[in-house]
Amino acid sequence: MKRFIQNIKNIWKVEELRKRILLTLSLILIYRLGSFIIIPGVNYTALAQANQAGSANVLEDLLSLFSGGGFTNASIMALGIMPYISASIIMQLLGMAVPAVQKMQNEGESGRKRINNYTRILTIGICALQAPSYLALYVKSKGAMPADETTLWWVQTILVLVAGAMFAVWLGERITEKGIGNGISLLITVGILARLPQSFISEVGINEGNLIKIVLEIVAFMVVVMATIFIVQGVRKIPLNTAKRVVGSRSVEDAQGARNYLPIKVNASGVMPIIFAQAIVTIPMMLFASNTETPSKLQTAMSDPYGLWYNVILAVLIIVFTYFYTAIMINPKKIADDLKRSGGFIPGVRPGEETADYIDSLVSRITFPGSLFLAAIAIIPAIASLAGVNGQFAMFFGGTSILIMVGVVLDTLQQIESYLLNRHMDGLMEGTRVKGRRSANELSGF
Repeated sequence: MKRFIQNIKNIWKVEELRKRILLTLSLILIYRLGSFIIIPGVNYTALAQANQAGSANVLEDLLSLFSGGGFTNASIMALGIMPYISASIIMQLLGMAVPAVQKMQNEGESGRKRINNYTRILTIGICALQAPSYLALYVKSKGAMPADETTLWWVQTILVLVAGAMFAVWLGERITEKGIGNGISLLITVGILARLPQSFISEVGINEGNLIKIVLEIVAFMVVVMATIFIVQGVRKIPLNTAKRVVGSRSVEDAQGARNYLPIKVNASGVMPIIFAQAIVTIPMMLFASNTETPSKLQTAMSDPYGLWYNVILAVLIIVFTYFYTAIMINPKKIADDLKRSGGFIPGVRPGEETADYIDSLVSRITFPGSLFLAAIAIIPAIASLAGVNGQFAMFFGGTSILIMVGVVLDTLQQIESYLLNRHMDGLMEGTRVKGRRSANELSGF
């Protein structure tokens, strides 16, 4: 413990790391403050009374979870960072089908900047569509619209919501560029963690006097977190032999020979399959939200995140998208070509086409248990709800929330670890290193 405290002190000895952490915390604080600034003209008293009456549905709770409460607060950042995520997903899908986008993806840094600009423009368009829907379907349904509702108020409120979402994107990009960790992912994580204490207190209040159940829920939550860390960090190491070069009279391993294995992650796709799948199954929930008088069987099934058919469809979509996104993240042919150029090869496998086929088959086999794990994580909240856990607290037992929290925390710790090790200091954990470092793009796909 004393060693760990000393390592924490070492963080503040590195000036650049200290500045980055302070900047990150400051920008996160600004984002959190923005979640409590109410849209001008909205009757917050009526909104709070409607929420306290328990009129919020599961979809509202889910959207509020990823906006840090900004959605249910009717704040200027009510749309949160989700429009940017949706735009990023659309751009990634276009990269699979549109040659012009594929060309930009292969242009390196300049192509990435152009894609980011198009993503921001698309984000503005998505916000412009979501903002009036949010006001009409949520704020108006709560009876929180201003008494003097005018066209001017609608226009300026839509502009405020769009500006709030873009400001959140700007904060995330500044954290990524000048702070520590991936900014967009950190903002989502902070929004999720902000709801955790309130959900846990609510669960304790419901089960007041039943201490055993509370303890069992905490233990189950910790087991899920540990299992998630285990899978997120899981790596299949493919042994490699590297060429040697002659320096003077000695045979020395080439620079590429410093690593004698090729790491293939069990969960190479990160949280993206769950985000893809939830984005698709959420569409019917949003479409059905306006028709509550005569709900059909399909509407009832797809509007219940804890129902059987919802979770079956969600699990199948996650498995499909895991293979889809892994194919985007890992290119066996490119890996084989890079190995061939560097003089490396897999023992017993010929360089070139045979190596690409070997890696492709291995990735396919590894992806299957990874996809099953993601599907299992996604449906754990439904299982927790059936076990009697409060709906708000059950959301933290799995799904996107647990993967994002674990992934972002690990990624941030790995970046801090790198700063310390680069300055010949001990890492955060005595006798160990945080393994499986993931890039910001791999974690969030943004």
